[in-house]
Amino acid sequence: MAQLSQGRLKDRRPLSIIDIGSNSIRLVVYEGLARSPTLLFNEKMLAGLGRGIVSTGKLDPEGVTRSMEEFRRFRALSEQAGAEKMYVLATAAAREAINGPDFIQRAEDVLGTKIQVLTGREEAHYSALGVISGFHPADGIAGDLGGGSLELVDVRGEAIGDGITLPLGGLRLQDMAKGSPVTAAKIAQAELARAKLLKGGQGRTFYAVGGTWRNLARLHMNTSNYPLEVMHHYEMDPVSLVPFLRQVARGEVEKIKGIEGVSKNRRSLLPYGALVLQEIITAMKPEKIVVSALGVREGFLFSLLEEQEQRADPLISAAEELAVLRARSVRHAHELTEWTKQSFAAFGIEETEEEARYRHAACLLADIGWRAHPEYRGRQSLNIIAHASFIGVDHPGRAFLALANLFRHDGVFNDSFAPELKELATPRYLERARILGAMMRVVYLLSASMPGVMPKLRWENRGNALALVIPSEFGQLYGERPAGRLAQLAKVTGRKLVLAVEDGPSISVK
Repeated sequence: MAQLSQGRLKDRRPLSIIDIGSNSIRLVVYEGLARSPTLLFNEKMLAGLGRGIVSTGKLDPEGVTRSMEEFRRFRALSEQAGAEKMYVLATAAAREAINGPDFIQRAEDVLGTKIQVLTGREEAHYSALGVISGFHPADGIAGDLGGGSLELVDVRGEAIGDGITLPLGGLRLQDMAKGSPVTAAKIAQAELARAKLLKGGQGRTFYAVGGTWRNLARLHMNTSNYPLEVMHHYEMDPVSLVPFLRQVARGEVEKIKGIEGVSKNRRSLLPYGALVLQEIITAMKPEKIVVSALGVREGFLFSLLEEQEQRADPLISAAEELAVLRARSVRHAHELTEWTKQSFAAFGIEETEEEARYRHAACLLADIGWRAHPEYRGRQSLNIIAHASFIGVDHPGRAFLALANLFRHDGVFNDSFAPELKELATPRYLERARILGAMMRVVYLLSASMPGVMPKLRWENRGNALALVIPSEFGQLYGERPAGRLAQLAKVTGRKLVLAVEDGPSISVK
């Protein structure tokens, strides 16, 4: 390979996956095998291989021709991107069509590698692994809607429970119903009655996987003016979602805000995806519907990881990678994590496991904007973090990460920017983001963004005040500027604070 840019992690060996679905075929080249995979290149084509398979039993002829042409391009792109290994997965249409074996043989000749034709059980398994890898932790029913089939699997933590494959993919349902939404609803209801596992999902989460449901969710975002355009972990309330699904199921998609962003090939399948989701809500009665951007491809990658790597926290892994690529010192970021943990304890601020994870990630991300002009570091950091391809974090948590770093750069009382994110963060997260940002503002002036100082700082009770004590060896770091920042922390926390040098001067702030 050519010399890597400094924007690339040096220990990663690129690999690619070609996913041959019933409606779309996609090439994804990943930077390497990792707990939180990063895309180097991503391209898809809507081949519609499964169109008409119900009536003919065969793959769509035009789709087959177009696919072969695209396979040549995908192979060349994979090689051009430096992928050292290419995996090819095929799902419902290829495994069920009469001419599926012939298609696979031709595709293998073009791609120069073996194609793994997934069984329904394997497809469901990898889809479940994709959801498990993307949530911390997952607990509910994962539903992967493709062009040819719907895979439903119970997931709880790292455990995969019962699963079933149903012939309810958008293209297949469209064919079976002969374009009639009423007939499609009856078919979906009858098929989902076989999915007994849905009853076990009552009051839990339904994880919606697949392009059709992602497009529905994006349209729902637009209609509700949702403030964060991030698809993974977008949550929808089932009760309030039903009227929207009914509108789509009636075929009234052209009237929906943002429909121009959905390809015309996809639009025709939206009513069928909406019908299936409606019937799932009726049968399962989930507490919430959450979109997963991860599915079969990511689940397959997850299966290739060592067990220890699978157990790693995906959010912390991704945040640490950004620190390696963008921060002045990764060691300083780790010291900040430990120092803020000790500081929260000194202030009597209790954390849940989730809140501790988010504080950890925010500390790892605290210096990723340092190369920007000082006036824009806060906003740049906020935008990078708010829209990063993180997994293992919900949207309020994402808002917390972004706001903590906005406050760290722009000041803890700057309320003129990102009001929508402040609302999304919830009052508790917003308060903690201010506190964490205020702590960062103090300690960065004492450490000059370099490691070695923070582990030697300590909090000490002095009467009715809490003192931040600087060891005498670093006494010359004491001054008005850090005292001023400590005064901001005192205001945010409502505590009387003191900046002191061990066996030296001190400044009391309120």
